Amino acid sequence: NQTAINGFILLGFSYGLQVQTLLYLVFLVTYLVTITENAIIIFVVKRNHHLQKPMYYFLGNLSFLEIWYVSVTLPRLLFGFWSQSMTISFSSCMTQLYFFISLMCTECVLLAVMAYDRYLAVCHPLCYPAIMTNKLCFQLSILSWAGGFSISLVKVSFISCLTFCGPQVINHFFCDISPVLNLSCTDMSLAETVDFVLALVILLIPLLIIVFSYCCILSTILRMPSAQGRRKAFSTCTSHFTVVIIFFSATLFMYARPRRIHPFNLNKIVSVFYAVFTPALNPLIYCLRNREVKEILRKI
Repeated sequence: NQTAINGFILLGFSYGLQVQTLLYLVFLVTYLVTITENAIIIFVVKRNHHLQKPMYYFLGNLSFLEIWYVSVTLPRLLFGFWSQSMTISFSSCMTQLYFFISLMCTECVLLAVMAYDRYLAVCHPLCYPAIMTNKLCFQLSILSWAGGFSISLVKVSFISCLTFCGPQVINHFFCDISPVLNLSCTDMSLAETVDFVLALVILLIPLLIIVFSYCCILSTILRMPSAQGRRKAFSTCTSHFTVVIIFFSATLFMYARPRRIHPFNLNKIVSVFYAVFTPALNPLIYCLRNREVKEILRKI
């Protein structure tokens, strides 16, 4: 006696009116700040010839990605706070899930590409201009976006083929893999296995590239004779390394373990951190740790 459903109810943050009003203001300010920060970085990188370097090209890609990353989830959440309507159709849920996972996978690959760029700059500085050409930068950015969106397509294809029954309540503030999978009333073992394996692939391969790159970078820095040279080389990597730690610690916790053992309330807390606040922190991390960007922003 199971009836398939064609829509869901996002539980979101079921607190009192005062708390919801406060959360609405916090999320609204965070969204506007995130859009503004990343748009400024894109504008500065695009318009300033001093920043026409591979590192800033990839930073512009990351900022563009962060704008869409928060736009996939936050506007829907803010509308829910405002209208008190948290229903979402099945097609809208799958669309939100697809773009959110696509952008997250793309960021994984993009962070690995940025680590490779830093590896070449520090470990092979003489060959760096010849290797990291504009053509290669473009190819690596296309690889990041195409890889992320392709893997997400496979994940969501398996999930969308499942049959969903009541209760139709998703204990989350957006359509994420774990809470959606747990609403399936058919055997979801294949979809869960595919999702888990692909999550390991898209997380661990870029992470291994990043770890290898930074091991080589650290080894090269420690062999430098001058303390000033070591500080200069290390300063070019600290911003990226900080972003990597924040992003991968949250995503590995969320997506690189079996779905059924997830406590949903903890999921929501961690999701708020990496889906809402991290995109707002990343531009600050890059700008505050980067002297070139700070000087250009000060001049503007």
